[in-house]
Amino acid sequence: MPNPAILVVDDDPDVLRAIARDLRRRYGQDYRILRASSAAEALTALDELHERGDPVALLLSDQRMPRMNGVEFLREAMQRFPRSKRALLTAYADTQAAIDAINQSQVDYYLLKPWDPPEERLYPVLDDLLDEWRATFRPGYGGVRVVGSRWSSEAHGLKDFLARNAVPYQFIDAESDEADELVQGAALPLVILPEGERLESPSPAEVAERLGLRTSADAEFYDLAIVGGGPAGLAAAVYGASEGLRTVLIEREAPGGQAGTSSRIENYLGFPSGLSGADLARRAVAQAERFGVEIIAPREVEGLTVDGPYKRLRLADGSEVSCHVLMLATGVAWRQLPADGAERFAGRGVYYGATMTEALGCKDEVVYIVGAGNSAGQAAMYFAEYARRVVMLIRGDDLGAKMSHYLVERIEAHERIDVLLHTEVAECRGDGHLERLVLEHQTTGERTEVDGSYLFVFIGAAPHTDWLDGLVERDERGFVITGPDLAEHHLDGWPLERAPFLLEANVPGIFVAGDVRHESVKRVASAVGEGSVAVHFMHRHLATL
Repeated sequence: MPNPAILVVDDDPDVLRAIARDLRRRYGQDYRILRASSAAEALTALDELHERGDPVALLLSDQRMPRMNGVEFLREAMQRFPRSKRALLTAYADTQAAIDAINQSQVDYYLLKPWDPPEERLYPVLDDLLDEWRATFRPGYGGVRVVGSRWSSEAHGLKDFLARNAVPYQFIDAESDEADELVQGAALPLVILPEGERLESPSPAEVAERLGLRTSADAEFYDLAIVGGGPAGLAAAVYGASEGLRTVLIEREAPGGQAGTSSRIENYLGFPSGLSGADLARRAVAQAERFGVEIIAPREVEGLTVDGPYKRLRLADGSEVSCHVLMLATGVAWRQLPADGAERFAGRGVYYGATMTEALGCKDEVVYIVGAGNSAGQAAMYFAEYARRVVMLIRGDDLGAKMSHYLVERIEAHERIDVLLHTEVAECRGDGHLERLVLEHQTTGERTEVDGSYLFVFIGAAPHTDWLDGLVERDERGFVITGPDLAEHHLDGWPLERAPFLLEANVPGIFVAGDVRHESVKRVASAVGEGSVAVHFMHRHLATL
């Protein structure tokens, strides 16, 4: 496969020459730098690249061009290469147009002219965009191949696992001619590793081991053990390890947690064009590993015992990890859809969270989304770039009751998104996979059957804390109670003279952060804040041991 292309478009020959020179100097060894002097010329070049199957990593376009401006060009280009990164090169006077493009046209970033020095004003931005593209790039060959039915829940689970762990893969539909040559009677789904090893109906854990992902701890004892690899857990890992604590993080699925499945996080400070949950997780994992954090995934924790100052975690494979300080950052999971047939079609048309691995399959389809929070709204915006139409199903009477104002405005203005209020899914129907939905109006009780093969669910949240029963105090819904929220009867066995710290549970040395904590703020920024602040209290606790 040839090197991925970076295509730069500008009708000013001097600017085009200068930007191409700077791009070639930085990226010329790993990417092909292509130039076009107009949008029409650039689209022709993209058509040729698409026909050859050549990858395009980045599109960088001037805004002010005759006949077709930069925003219009990037919108057209997206139809040919939907996964390429897109950036505008603008004059200061065009800043508002660039911001509007980010809000409305899925442009990833804008850069101001002049960009000198490029080491400060050009390369850092493009480095981030290209790193994110690389993390999600699916090569046509040479990587992992997954052969299975598009409606197989097992195949969906493997695709989702590989994508969330940033492992490049190619999915081959079992009904294709290529699959016939590869399957040869093997049980599906079939995973073919780069070296040719074939895994029939493997679990994600088996695939992880074969790929060399870390699935077991290097040591038996750590200063800090973290259960859960979402924003709170990753923040605690970064701050703990950077301050000298030997740290291990154990995640049962993939780093990033529920936030890692988000198609776009737009109100996270410091990222004006937003970033995907997968990109946030990738950056955080790299940062944690840089400080020496051991990240174990996928591996589930099944039990906890406390022996004085020591905490012992029992893992699903039978191994144990002990620590002085334990951080619980297990987050929450989406609640199951309470509709007849929903459980039967899980992974076969009914999906929980914004599973971006299914986005390309939604092309020209009608996608239904259940939920009224920010995650549901961001998913609607994301899938609207692929689907023919997106329909949001809201039980309440106001889209803005639980969703950020900026997101409500964009959804209401989007031509391919419809919102049905007072509506929920009563039944899921189909033969082998989801094919139809029965919708029920909450006020009138009227039921309507509609065709639909893709339903994405974002309702409620349930903590995974049953394994803490009898040891760590939880509220009636299973969220862990900490600090000043602990009542006197919660602390009957508290052995210290001091009161529990702000984010500490009823057991000394067990801290809690993120969505799993009682009365937490369900936002990425607050989870990161709690995870980092907890490290301060950990040091105070460790100083007394």
